[in-house]
Amino acid sequence: HLTLDISCLNVAVCMLFPPLTMRSFRAGGIFCLLCIPSAYLIYSSSVAAGAQSGIEECKYQFAWDRWNCPERALQLSSHGGLRSANRETAFVHAISSAGVMYTLTRNCSLGDFDNCGCDDSRNGQLGGQGWLWGGCSDNVGFGEAISKQFVDALETGQDARAAMNLHNNEAGRKAVKATMKRTCKCHGVSGSCTTQTCWLQLPEFREVGAHLKEKYHAALKVELLQGAGNSAAGRGAIADTFRAISTRELVHLEDSPDYCLENKTLGLPGTEGRECLRRGRALGRWERRSCRRLCGDCGLAVEQRRAETVTSCNCKFHWCCAVRCEQCRRRVTKYFCSRSGGERLRPRRRP
Repeated sequence: HLTLDISCLNVAVCMLFPPLTMRSFRAGGIFCLLCIPSAYLIYSSSVAAGAQSGIEECKYQFAWDRWNCPERALQLSSHGGLRSANRETAFVHAISSAGVMYTLTRNCSLGDFDNCGCDDSRNGQLGGQGWLWGGCSDNVGFGEAISKQFVDALETGQDARAAMNLHNNEAGRKAVKATMKRTCKCHGVSGSCTTQTCWLQLPEFREVGAHLKEKYHAALKVELLQGAGNSAAGRGAIADTFRAISTRELVHLEDSPDYCLENKTLGLPGTEGRECLRRGRALGRWERRSCRRLCGDCGLAVEQRRAETVTSCNCKFHWCCAVRCEQCRRRVTKYFCSRSGGERLRPRRRP
């Protein structure tokens, strides 16, 4: 039996994790509730950082999509039945779970925790032709175990929605493992590479986000038999259904609403007024098509506006020790979705 201590982490965790107790403490100017086993309090700052990285990655991956990871979508709670069970919810659970696991793993390898370090469990074993396991592999097993204690503990129900959330949490953790990179060092006479020792390293978290964005596009809709509920038979049927689906895939129960349109009941702002991109050498294909996706395909025009931006420029180092910059102003062209005026794009069929 564990004695539970109550700990408020920070804004990121308060946004993602729902209330688990009736007592509250004030932290960072807001009230949040989080019940954590006292043994895990040493990991709280890593969990907070991981939750924040999940938020930031979600916003990056969906910056130019109709659904752009709004604040309302970021709480990992279905309390009161207010949360949807669509593919966007699936992504939020997966990227949040991945962010917590990733940060715990990285901080473990950096030596931030006394009880954890590199994973050397396979060192000395043959890994493949011409190479052996060695070095300091990032300890994903540790990150996985502790993140599961934090994130999966939020699901206390036994219905289909809870099963969906747990499945997507696991898919997020699987994404971290799937994107690990093998790094090797050569050994041999006079710089030759007779043998290699190799270890596994975490990728940039952006790669995990991109991997899960691909899974989002291929997410599977789970169709359950009507009447599958909280009875023992119903729970068994739900468990069997999800068990048959690979935990590498994201799953959802509901179709997504039309994000083109404002829906105050669901808290959806629609795409009217959203900025889109048209020109720029560094833009990818997805960004370059954002005006058509956000405006044209939603029945809106693209309005061009001139704006003035102020940036720091001509920065110089002054001894000792300050950097002084000038303020440079320049006029730029920005594009926004508008209901009236502007250029009308021929809409395509919505995805």
